[in-house]
Amino acid sequence: MSTPPTLLSRAKPRLRRAMEILAEEEGGLHFSELWQRVVAEFPLDPDETEIRKATNETKGQNTWVWQTSDCVLAGILVKRNGIWSATNLARQHLKAHPDPQKFFEVGRQAFSYWRAHQVGYAYAARLCGAVRPGHWVALGDLAAEAGLDRSRLAAWLWGTRPKGWHQVLDEDGRVPEEIHADQREAAEYARHFRGEGVADDAEERSTEVEIADLKRALAAEDARRGSGQSAWLINPRIWWGAEQLQEWLDDGFCSLPADLDELSGTTSPEELAVIVEARYARTHSRQQRARLAEDFDRFHNLMHPDDQVAVAVEGKLWLGTVTGDSEIEHRHPDGNRLRRPVQWLTVPIDEKALPEELQAYISSEHGVVDLTQLLDKIRALADAADVGPEEEAPKPLPAPGVSLLLPTEGLAQELLVPRTWLDEVHELLTDRKQLIFYGPPGTGKTHLALHIAEYLAGDRRAVKLVQFHPSYAYEDFIQGYRPVQRSTDESTQGALGFELRNGPFLNLVESAKTNPGTPHFLIIDEINRANLAKVFGELYFVLEYRKRPVDLQYSGEFTMPSNVFVLGTMNTADRSIALVDAAMRRRFAFLPLHPDDPPTDGLLAGWIARHHPDFPEDVAALHHALNARIEDKDFKIGPSYLMRDSVYRDGGLDRAWRTAILPLLEEHHYGDGTDVVRRYGLEAIRRAVADRAEPDVAAGDSGGSE
Repeated sequence: MSTPPTLLSRAKPRLRRAMEILAEEEGGLHFSELWQRVVAEFPLDPDETEIRKATNETKGQNTWVWQTSDCVLAGILVKRNGIWSATNLARQHLKAHPDPQKFFEVGRQAFSYWRAHQVGYAYAARLCGAVRPGHWVALGDLAAEAGLDRSRLAAWLWGTRPKGWHQVLDEDGRVPEEIHADQREAAEYARHFRGEGVADDAEERSTEVEIADLKRALAAEDARRGSGQSAWLINPRIWWGAEQLQEWLDDGFCSLPADLDELSGTTSPEELAVIVEARYARTHSRQQRARLAEDFDRFHNLMHPDDQVAVAVEGKLWLGTVTGDSEIEHRHPDGNRLRRPVQWLTVPIDEKALPEELQAYISSEHGVVDLTQLLDKIRALADAADVGPEEEAPKPLPAPGVSLLLPTEGLAQELLVPRTWLDEVHELLTDRKQLIFYGPPGTGKTHLALHIAEYLAGDRRAVKLVQFHPSYAYEDFIQGYRPVQRSTDESTQGALGFELRNGPFLNLVESAKTNPGTPHFLIIDEINRANLAKVFGELYFVLEYRKRPVDLQYSGEFTMPSNVFVLGTMNTADRSIALVDAAMRRRFAFLPLHPDDPPTDGLLAGWIARHHPDFPEDVAALHHALNARIEDKDFKIGPSYLMRDSVYRDGGLDRAWRTAILPLLEEHHYGDGTDVVRRYGLEAIRRAVADRAEPDVAAGDSGGSE
């Protein structure tokens, strides 16, 4: 039996036909008109007509559009403002490759080369974007600097049109011959130069600029990336060993091993990435090379004199201040290395006394770690470690982490709960940082969580609430790729892209890192309604081991700030607390809220006394009698159902009983034959309260007659 054709194989002849049509249309066509003409000649098969909801395109059209993107990389297709045009280079390939499969390979090979050389293309784009108006750079020089094939680079510039694309010319200052520009396309180059105020004459229109000049321009731009003091951790276990520390302390420097030549001033991160690609291609993986380039960029470009620097060795943290620029040290026994002079403090600090998040960074897998978000804490630690010769003992270290405000009697009265209970909540959060209120519905779990968090944080903006549900996932809570409709360029109208976005948890973490002195609270309402292992992912680890980093699925290394607290609420009528797995139990403290137990048992009476003291009926007694008839503790009725002003208007109590309380109990007793109204109806409960009160009244009357 023959294999059915795939979507891709059926799209290939459509791709070639589209380019043939565009080759005949000098002014190009709108992409929607082009598709209509193509699909009229090559109708969609039934399995290609399914509509993709995200893009509102058929499967066949979506596959075809993706293929045209490869043509842009190959320089044979230009997309501008919804108009697609074939280049003269496309006409050359159409003549050379009449077979659709062979023509398809032109774009596919361009894509494969681009994917393997993305670092070089990024560097080339920054360099040509730095060319000033009226100037140009030689294609051969640019290709050599970026480590790219000049023909591939010329085609890519011609198709993608990054900033400055028209300022990359042949060595004689003319349009690169690699793109086979016709008269019309050569005139397009001239129009761009005229727009920059340059004459049409090739000899007068512009001035060649050297690659070295462009690199200096990028260096000046990158030098402005950071301002003010920063803090850095250099990880010796990544670079050297503990034995190198004494040399650093004795000679006053820090260093990284670097198979690099001389670096003059600031070197752009793109150039560093290209250098690392060339020098470490055989010894390091792609991921290792990317991390290495990032470390070199931080050490050479972003680190500045007066920055704080730290190194942790054998349980001790040494602190110092950078005093000079980086330089390449040649002929070291272990190879070349990047060095910076440092004035080290003489007294180290025990790692166990450090803030939690700093301890986590010490375990990082990166060679150079940015600690600027902890700069205030680093400064405080440096002050404590700066012990002069006349001082007899080290200065006291600052307290790690943040301190939560102590609950007050005023807060207890506002929330109608005992002060001792609030003190216990405070102690649990201080000790565990994660706490869950659990109990039946209506016991005030969410209300208490919100008000307590806002009080302890001291700023409502530092409190965020999310509600879990069965479809909640890791990508919703922590981080994930989300579909994005492209709208910045009409040429991609209707196409769907994906963007990495943080969820509410990481958004709160970012806020906590930028405000380290403020406690930040994440309240997770109905925490047991989601698949917790699926939602929390790696967060399970850092909730228990806050002094360790963990790699997130999408964005790499993550550390949990010490000023992040988690408050959850759990409805035991929805899912029993007994079903919570051991991982959750180990990471959270659990505090019950039940109608018959403190602090909830007196909540309703206190609320009525404050808001409706003259109400003629003892609603708290009715509530107590109702719960006395409910045998299952997790299905008892919480007081908040009766803590609404509407309940205490004419007919309000009866209405709340019928529409809010009885439906809950009907669901609880579904199928067991219980007459819910007869057992739990308001009149039945009133009679029970009255019957309970009659013996007391009789006893009082008897006592009076005596």
